[in-house]
Amino acid sequence: MDVFFSGSIRGGRSDVDRYAALIEILEGHGDVLTEHVGVEAVEAKEQADGLTDGDIHDQDLAWLRQADVVVAEVTTPSLGVGYEIGRAVELDTPVCCLYRPDGDHELSAMIRGNDAVTVEEYREVAAVESVLASFLETHG
Repeated sequence: MDVFFSGSIRGGRSDVDRYAALIEILEGHGDVLTEHVGVEAVEAKEQADGLTDGDIHDQDLAWLRQADVVVAEVTTPSLGVGYEIGRAVELDTPVCCLYRPDGDHELSAMIRGNDAVTVEEYREVAAVESVLASFLETHG
């Protein structure tokens, strides 16, 4: 199973360690196409690789088309994550959004109000392992 993991990169990296832990869980269920989201220096790597914004956009869309499911950590608001979720919904790819209600921002109604998106609230990564396993078994 190919998993597209989405988390904030340019919108804020305060959750990068959480992303890495979630990616590690997901790797137990399939191939995570976007494991770089859990790497602290992801933007520096993109620059070192000579990737333009257009290159990043096109690569992400290719991965979205390849993905069997999308898992997005949406506590830190991100235009890119929202865009990826919208495109996944358009592609009829199952989407699971993970959200910590104790964060600094309310979850957008465009995510919470979308019947095509599963929203799971959590506080600790360990608490979502079984939720992710169930989502992946159901949709993978």
